[in-house]
Amino acid sequence: MGLIHIYHGNGKGKTTASLGLSLRMAGLGKKVLFSQFLKCGDSSEIKALKEFEEVKVLCSPIPHGFFITLSDKEKEDVKREIGELFSKVKDEALDKDLIVMDEILDAVGLGLIEEEALIDFLKVQKEKSEIVLTGRNPSDNLRKSADYITNMEKEKHPFDKGYPAREGIEY
Repeated sequence: MGLIHIYHGNGKGKTTASLGLSLRMAGLGKKVLFSQFLKCGDSSEIKALKEFEEVKVLCSPIPHGFFITLSDKEKEDVKREIGELFSKVKDEALDKDLIVMDEILDAVGLGLIEEEALIDFLKVQKEKSEIVLTGRNPSDNLRKSADYITNMEKEKHPFDKGYPAREGIEY
């Protein structure tokens, strides 16, 4: 039996925490599925994660930028791509010990994935796998589904002073 983890909030560390758990499981020889919604998998940590034989990585195929800045056509394309990615995650999840769905809370919040479809997946899959959901603003229903909830809250960040994201630190 697996448990469901939610790492959420406006602070830094949601993806990093899920990567740490993935590394721990891979180090034990466990099978890991690490998926990223709304990210295209071009970050240095994903490059490193792909080196592990025990880890399967699935990411959004194309970087699109911030969803709110996209045209209606681009939003439709992103919704289709995210739906296809979610289907691939469900297919690949069958034999995995750990499933990470990075930024899926945001995909649900934007209406790119139906919350009920995610909850149905969690009900079935948690009998077989540990599951991690990351992002912002988990709904009450997703909170009820979770066994662990960690809120990453920002107190201070260099972005506040206008510093851009730094390679190796933020991505």
